[in-house]
Amino acid sequence: MPLPRRPAALARLLFTILLIAVGAISTPATAQKRSKTTAPATERPYAQRADAMRLADEIAERRDLDRDWVRAAVGQAVLLRQVPRLMLPPARGTAKNWRVYRGRFIDPVRVRAGVRFWERNRLHLARAQAEFGVPPEIIAGIVGVETIYGRDMGSFRVIDALATLTFDFPAAHPRAEARQAFFAGELEQFLSLASRTGMDPLAPLGSYAGAMGMPQFMPSSWARHAIDFDGDGRVDLWHSEADVIGSVANYFKAHGWQPGQPTHYAVRLSPEADMDALLAPDILPSFTPASFGAKGALLGADAQAHAGPLALIELQNGDPALPGNEPTYVAGTENFYVITRYNWSSYYAMAVIELGQDVAAALGQ
Repeated sequence: MPLPRRPAALARLLFTILLIAVGAISTPATAQKRSKTTAPATERPYAQRADAMRLADEIAERRDLDRDWVRAAVGQAVLLRQVPRLMLPPARGTAKNWRVYRGRFIDPVRVRAGVRFWERNRLHLARAQAEFGVPPEIIAGIVGVETIYGRDMGSFRVIDALATLTFDFPAAHPRAEARQAFFAGELEQFLSLASRTGMDPLAPLGSYAGAMGMPQFMPSSWARHAIDFDGDGRVDLWHSEADVIGSVANYFKAHGWQPGQPTHYAVRLSPEADMDALLAPDILPSFTPASFGAKGALLGADAQAHAGPLALIELQNGDPALPGNEPTYVAGTENFYVITRYNWSSYYAMAVIELGQDVAAALGQ
């Protein structure tokens, strides 16, 4: 028979249970749940900042929102001290490396997850291609690169991330003023979205930049391009894979995706290639196949027959002065450029394309 508890120990146990019941002490489960909606206690809320409250009033007036509700939402946001540092560009002289970048996003874990995503959503992917012209491998590539098909959708409170980048954007950034204005607009869009949909503005988690859901839509992209693709009467980019698929396809169509057009072609550079001229437009397609060839970018027969403009895409592989580190080059089409509207990076676009191709190949096997 077990020994009876000592009165003091029993009293301590009952007192602890009481504290848990009233919320003074968190169990691990309740602490995890609360962390998603409670601001870090170490930072002062933006309610104590006059500039934050001034913008809250302006947003409420522009959007015809309840002033007290907007002030309460913005006021409970807090500065995320690590976020401004994450927005700064890499130090000058840092060599980009496509092989390293590719390895971050294309691996067996992501490919297997992509196969499962595709198998679960064959009908939705086929319907998205029929309605918007965007092939399944591009949609699968986007969702895989962004969040590993919903596995990692971000752990920052969206309201905190957007407030931090609105009121404390790093002045050292070369485009600080424009970027700060962009995030102020995203904060406004987020509050409008939350009010319109009945969402608790303190609840959503996302990236350090305020991107949300499986496809990591910024609030403005959610407002413009997110659609109810599963027909349940609401848009849910956190849980509805159908809504995610339809919304990504709708985004690409809105940005000019051309059904049936390749994203890129192989290219070979002659020793006399005019690299300054070929790289001057960056990733913007600017050359006809004929003018491309005249500048020393040599194309195969399929690319020579391409009807639209092309761009020379350069993917660096580390320090080009070292043996084996020569850049990778492709001829990007207008569809390649459309992928960069999701993320302004040729490395990102190529990772999306190649992940989608690898998932499609694994599915075929």
